[in-house]
Amino acid sequence: MSPIEATASLLGLINIVLVVRRSIWNYPFALAMVALYAWIFFHEKLYSDSLLQLFFFAVNLYGWRNWARSRGESGEVVVETLGWPARGGWAIGAAVVIALWGAMMHRLTDAAWPWWDGSIAVLSIAAQILQSRRNWECWVLWILVDLLAVPLFAVKGLWLTAGLYGVFLVLSGWGLVDWLRARK
Repeated sequence: MSPIEATASLLGLINIVLVVRRSIWNYPFALAMVALYAWIFFHEKLYSDSLLQLFFFAVNLYGWRNWARSRGESGEVVVETLGWPARGGWAIGAAVVIALWGAMMHRLTDAAWPWWDGSIAVLSIAAQILQSRRNWECWVLWILVDLLAVPLFAVKGLWLTAGLYGVFLVLSGWGLVDWLRARK
């Protein structure tokens, strides 16, 4: 465990607690966390996760702007719901992109776990987009991401990060329940 991993983990914990509570102040913590994790994952040859952090940086900027513009009368961020056709589209799209991304990472890089890492990356992208759009369904994907990420990071010896994703799993369950209650 490095001081950089410890700092990134602490920032991640603060970020997710603030997201669950629908606080717009999650975004500064998210931006700092993803910058640190981009460096960590690159050095661990988890290239999909490293590239994912660059995506997260950009989509967190978008999310910050979107959340700031979409507060309800109470001042809280309004939660949206996807329809069944949209859910099906997201599921099929994610499956196709996972297959393509995993194949590319397997063939073109020396990635440690190209399919496993790629699945986490693709599902995280979908979850982050849905979260930025304020869709409660993001939490279902975050739960799946966490279930995949904990053992991968443990295998790579990133014990603090594996533990953090275990905490994320619990917080994602809390987020799902809270956002379901708050949905529009």
